[in-house]
Amino acid sequence: MRAEHLIAWLLVPIFLVVSGIALAQHANQNQALSINGQSTQVPVLQMNGRSYVDIEALASAVNGTLSFSGNQIAFSLPINSPSVAPSAAVSKPASASAQASNPGFSKGFLNAAIEEGATLREWHAALATTIENGYPLTAAALAPYRGQATTNLRLASAAVSTDSDRSAYQLLSNLFQNMGKLADKYIAARANMTYILPDALQNDSLNQRLMTCGHSLSAMAAGGQFADDGSCN
Repeated sequence: MRAEHLIAWLLVPIFLVVSGIALAQHANQNQALSINGQSTQVPVLQMNGRSYVDIEALASAVNGTLSFSGNQIAFSLPINSPSVAPSAAVSKPASASAQASNPGFSKGFLNAAIEEGATLREWHAALATTIENGYPLTAAALAPYRGQATTNLRLASAAVSTDSDRSAYQLLSNLFQNMGKLADKYIAARANMTYILPDALQNDSLNQRLMTCGHSLSAMAAGGQFADDGSCN
């Protein structure tokens, strides 16, 4: 019997890396191999926690070739195969182009922006609680919140990598600056012995702008897309 027929169902561990090939796995379902983002008829078998494929079916799917010499099997991928080369050859440039034109946020920036937003809310909550309860209001009391917000804003700046990131960062920076202005306004009023009504923030236009901007940025983060409604300008 020819060696080719002896390996009609030769199971090869999928963790042997072949450039440009990715495994699409779905728990408790029949599995098949996806190559360069396109589905194939190459079956995948799960055994003892590992994935295996039919090497002949794999070679056929990518226009590859198999050769046999003794106890060795050589698997070759064509560089300019019509069924493989177009997808493989342009995969990296296409990805770079898609990233450049993608209006969405990068994961790193989105995480940093969400963290900054949470810090600004804590800062605002501390200011509101102090005013509502008539607690002593000083720059020192709010300094930890300002410091953390400053640090997180820098981290967000460092994570900027797309046009949407840059646009959203500017609005996030505006939110930070307005939060600082709001805090400084009431710190100065208290330093001047000016009486501050417990509900002062509810009627403060700067505070209202701050809240509207915060809601707008939260909506952007949830949607993953930049959409400036003008509330943070």
